[in-house]
Amino acid sequence: MIEKKQNSVSKIYGILKKNLINRFNLALIMLISFHLSYGQHIALTFQDTEKQGISIKHLDSIYKNAVNSDTALAIFKTDTEQEKLQQSYTKLLKDLGSYLSKNNFKWEKKTPCFNKVYFNNDGSIDYFLYIFRGNTEDNPSESKQKEFQRLLNLFIKDYKFALIAYTKFTQCGGAVYLPE
Repeated sequence: MIEKKQNSVSKIYGILKKNLINRFNLALIMLISFHLSYGQHIALTFQDTEKQGISIKHLDSIYKNAVNSDTALAIFKTDTEQEKLQQSYTKLLKDLGSYLSKNNFKWEKKTPCFNKVYFNNDGSIDYFLYIFRGNTEDNPSESKQKEFQRLLNLFIKDYKFALIAYTKFTQCGGAVYLPE
């Protein structure tokens, strides 16, 4: 009789344990899904992207091109929409420059850079990828690069792009950061 009660208690314990594990797994899956669906707000160099386990190929499969030579594949199709996109992207870079300046960041020299920005459909920035162009010796110092990345991460955390879209989109382009 005692043995039967112990078996029953063991079975109940097993069921409760399995139920708890299933609930934990469900909660974990929901948390990951929520995190992915609402973006990361991460600024990284292209080189560090893969190191962080972020696949550019995967991002490019999720985020549609803002513009494309084949307008059927573009988010912003008309000339008017594309002009607004260009104005908004230019504003983004100017706002970034102002933010850097307000935070006492000054470029040591003329710094060419290539950016690829992944936007959520509400205009928030999920990923801001960049690479300094030119010869390695012409790139900013390591400490300057770290400070730029730190400030860029803070900037994109709350920044809203001037355009919204029906889906997530990406826009890329070059920029030249200038010393004041």
